[in-house]
Amino acid sequence: MKIITDDIQISLPPCVATIGCFDGVHRGHRYLVRQLCQVGEERRMPTALITFPVHPRQVMQADYQPQLLSCLPQKEALLQTLDADYCIMLPFTRQLSQLSAREFMALLRNRFNVRALVIGYDHRFGHNRSESFHDYCRYGEELGMEVRQARALVEEGVSISSSVIRDLLKRGQVEDANHYLSYHYYLDGVVVDGYKVGRKLGFPTANLRPSCADKLVPAEGVYAVAVYIGGKRYAGMLNIGHRPTVDNGAERSIEVNIFDFSEDIYYKQMRVEFLHYIRGEKKFDSLDALISQLRRDKETIIHLLNLQS
Repeated sequence: MKIITDDIQISLPPCVATIGCFDGVHRGHRYLVRQLCQVGEERRMPTALITFPVHPRQVMQADYQPQLLSCLPQKEALLQTLDADYCIMLPFTRQLSQLSAREFMALLRNRFNVRALVIGYDHRFGHNRSESFHDYCRYGEELGMEVRQARALVEEGVSISSSVIRDLLKRGQVEDANHYLSYHYYLDGVVVDGYKVGRKLGFPTANLRPSCADKLVPAEGVYAVAVYIGGKRYAGMLNIGHRPTVDNGAERSIEVNIFDFSEDIYYKQMRVEFLHYIRGEKKFDSLDALISQLRRDKETIIHLLNLQS
């Protein structure tokens, strides 16, 4: 796949395209792209994904916090694994937002040589987003562009979508979210100084400052995680929350106790992949009660991950 970030001099051959945010590049997106490629084969044309480097609502609403499943570098890497020939990063602007659906389709036809457009089953575009699929088909006929509607990927009555996955992560249901994503949801960033309370409790932690402030942080609680540092993988126990038992203030922390690990990793890059949700965060009556619970949590994780205790 060729990713195009500057379309000033681009000259694409006649192509089949689809458009969307592709946040998370999950299994629903992959199903859409497979349908796109089928149309490309039928019409013997290359295929293109048209997406945006910044979420459209961030352009329209200065205070909007998108809670992304994938920030731009991760999205680009995931898109590269798909079978489409091109990915066009179309900057979303206020001017673009004012285009009607027909005007936007004309832009796709004239600037990117789109001759067939595969539309996601629930996708709407145009400044008022009021037109139906039948309207898109009518505009396509006028512009010389075939329009097809993709099928949704439905499992057990659930249409897999970015919003469904976000809701799962907000409830701590990382196993289900990972299934829909087809990979383990993760946060990455830099290890920073913390309160060093975990060390006193016998569970030293690395505190993660995420590299992408717009990426969704899962529900507060304790998780079994895989930790990646310097190309090596470790098992760990991660807590998201406010540490109510030790009363460290209102700031939320993301801290991980890495099993069988004692290196100094301050200010190094770290990635944590969410594997299992263990329990919610709670306030304990004493530090001893907290330590006992942490020991039980660790044993639970060792069992879940089939590690040697």
